[in-house]
Amino acid sequence: MSARLLRRVLQEREAAPQDPEVAEDEQSEEEEASPPRAAARNLFDLLDGGDGEEEDKEDEKERSQPLSYPQQKHSLQKKPANIVPETSKKSKKKKKKTKGEPSSTKSKDEQSLDSILEDLSIEKKTTQQRGHQSDRAAGKEIVTNEATHGATSVLEIDPKHLKGENEMRRIFGSKVVDSFENQRNMPSSSRQVRGVRRVVHNPRKTLLVSPPSYWPPWDKSLTMHLLETKNGLNYFRYAFDPSVRHVQELFEAAKAANDLNAIAAILGKYPYHPESLLTFAELFKYSGEHQSSADAVEKCLFALECAWHPLFSPLQGNYQLKYSHDTNKPFFTALFSHMKNLDRRGCHRSALEVCKFLLSLDSDDPKGALFCIDYFALRSQQYKWLEQFAEEYQCDNSLWLFPNFSFSLAIARFYLERDATSEGSDHVDKSTSVDLMKQALMLHPLVLRKIVDKAPLKDSSWTQILRNVFFGSAKPGSPSLDHMINIYVERHYIMWRFPELQNLMKEAALLVIESLKQDNREAQDWACVRKEAFSAEKNEYSHLLVSDFSDTTPSLPPEELRPFMVGPGMVHEMPPVEQEAAGPERLRAPREVAGRNPALVFLESLLPWVDYGDNHHDAIEDNNGD
Repeated sequence: MSARLLRRVLQEREAAPQDPEVAEDEQSEEEEASPPRAAARNLFDLLDGGDGEEEDKEDEKERSQPLSYPQQKHSLQKKPANIVPETSKKSKKKKKKTKGEPSSTKSKDEQSLDSILEDLSIEKKTTQQRGHQSDRAAGKEIVTNEATHGATSVLEIDPKHLKGENEMRRIFGSKVVDSFENQRNMPSSSRQVRGVRRVVHNPRKTLLVSPPSYWPPWDKSLTMHLLETKNGLNYFRYAFDPSVRHVQELFEAAKAANDLNAIAAILGKYPYHPESLLTFAELFKYSGEHQSSADAVEKCLFALECAWHPLFSPLQGNYQLKYSHDTNKPFFTALFSHMKNLDRRGCHRSALEVCKFLLSLDSDDPKGALFCIDYFALRSQQYKWLEQFAEEYQCDNSLWLFPNFSFSLAIARFYLERDATSEGSDHVDKSTSVDLMKQALMLHPLVLRKIVDKAPLKDSSWTQILRNVFFGSAKPGSPSLDHMINIYVERHYIMWRFPELQNLMKEAALLVIESLKQDNREAQDWACVRKEAFSAEKNEYSHLLVSDFSDTTPSLPPEELRPFMVGPGMVHEMPPVEQEAAGPERLRAPREVAGRNPALVFLESLLPWVDYGDNHHDAIEDNNGD
C-alpha cells in the first residue's frame, strides 16, 4: 500500500466519529416527524451497578411526564457539577416540552408586567411627592384633580379631537393629509434662499399643534409659575426667563416705532418670541397669506405649550390663567386665532375643543368664547352637548337669554327631533323646536330683520313678515344687547342659509304674529324680561370687536403696509411702488444674503413685498464687464 493511500485511510478513520452524530441528528428529525415508538433501552445502563429496575421505571416516568418550569429549575440545581451533559437529541426534546407549556411562561410574563407597572406607579408617586414637597416648601398648597373635580365637567376636553390634523384625516383620509403635509414641510423654491438650509430634527410632541421637523428647538425663553391655589383651582402666570427679559423691551420699542424689520430681527435671534410671532401672523392675515399666518400662530402655541407648568393640563380642568396678567395675553390671542383658523379649514370639532379650552382658562371670558361656542357645536353636530352645556354652565345670566343661545338651542332641538323621528324615539318631556324658536323671536325680534339682510333671505314671504310692527320696528333696548346681536348675526348668519332652518324660523314667526293678534300684552312681558336681563346703560362687551367673529378678513394692499417695514425716518427715501414693480429683476437677492442670519433671511423671504435690492450694482458691473 502506498503512503498516499495510507494517509487517505487514516483521514477517513479520524473523520468517522463525527458521522454518527450527524446520522443521529437526522434520525431524531425522522423520529419527530414519524409517529412515536417504544423507547429503546440503552445497553450501557447495565454497566451501572447501583441502578436497578426501579430507577429505570422512574426514569421512564420522568421522560414520559413533562416537567414544569420550576421543576426543571429545581432539578438542574440538584445535578452535580461533574455530570456529563445530555445529548443534543434530549435537549431538543426538552425544548419541545417547554414550548408545550404556555401556562407557565404566560404566568411569568404577567408577573414581569405587573412588576413593571408597580415600578412605574412607584416612580410616578415619588415624582409627585417631590413636586408637592417643593411647592409646599414655597408656601403653596396643591389640590389634586381627584379631590376637586370628582364629576365630569361640561368643558372637559377630548384630546383626540383637539388637533385639526386628526379631523382632516377622518374627513379626507390619511393618505391625502399626509401628502399635503409632506408638500407643506418640503422647502419650496419660493421660500428657499441660496445659502439657507433647513435643519431637520425630532420636535417635541405637543397637545395643541403638530410641529414640523424643520422648526428650531424650543429656546426655553418662557416659563409658567404657580401663583396660588384657591377654591380648588390652581392659578398660573407666564413669565420670561431672566436672560431674555430685554427682548420684550426691544419689541415694545419696535412696536412703538412701527418697525417690522426690528421685529423680524428679534425673531431671527429669538424665533419663539410670542408677541413677535403674533404680530407677523396679523401682518400675513391682512396681506392675504393665511397659511403663513396660521403657521406663525401654531409656532407661538408650540412655544407657549412647552412652557406649561407640570400641574397645568387642559385635561384636568383645575386651572385658571387670568387675562389680567400681561404675560398671559398672548396665549389667549393665539388660541382665539388658532380657533378661527381651524374653522376656516373646516375642522369645526377641533375648533369646538379649542373654544372649550379658551373658555375654561378664565371665568371672565375676556375673548368672548361664549358667543361662538354654540356655533362650533352646531357645525360639528354636537347637539346634545350644547343642551347639556346650556343647563350646567354657571353664568351671571341664564344662557338661553343670550341671542346666540336662544336661537342655537332651538336649532339643536330641531336636529335632535329629526334624528329621533328617524330612530323611532321622541322627546315628550321637552319643548319642541318651534316653541323654542318662537320664544327666541319674542325675546329678540331684532335678530330676524338683521338675519334677512345679512344672509340674505330673498323670499317674498320675509318681506310680508317684516311689515309687521313687532318685527319691523324692533329695537334692542340696550347697547350691550345691540352689540351681542351684531356679534351673533356676523358669526351665525351662514347657518340660516339652510332651507330647513329658514322654514323653521318662518313657521315660528307666523305663530308669533298670530299670537300677538290675539293678545298684545305678551310682547310687553317679553320686553320686560329683555330689559331686566340686559339693564346696563353702557356696553359691557365693547372690548369684543364684531370683526373678530367674522369669516371675512379685510386685506390691505402692499403699498399701505410698506411704511411699517422700515424705520419711521426712511419712508420718504423709499421709491414708489410702481417703479419697483416694473421689471422682474427686483426678485433677485443681493450678494449680502449669504453672510446674513439664515433665520432672518428665511423670515424675510416669506414676505411677498420684501425688496432685497434694485440690482443697481449688478447692472453697473455688467456694463463695466462689457
